Amino acid sequence: MNIYVSNLSFHTTSEDLKTLFSKFGEVTSAKVIMDKMTDRSRGFGFVEMSSEENGKEAMTALNNKEIEGRALSVSIAREKEAGSG
Repeated sequence: MNIYVSNLSFHTTSEDLKTLFSKFGEVTSAKVIMDKMTDRSRGFGFVEMSSEENGKEAMTALNNKEIEGRALSVSIAREKEAGSG
């Protein structure tokens, strides 16, 4: 299950994201998206979990949870539309 996480603190790393979500099950990948020009976090990322059940549990528990002073927004990641970007 691919999960979109936004409103991240700019100090949150991919490893932090993986640690946060691994409390709910196996995380196959976690990535905070970085700005190519400044090499700073863009404030969002993606987490992939091996189990859909664990992913839904994590989304329920972490959506609107305050981490480093910011309320996370956690939802199912949408597929990238062809031709965008």
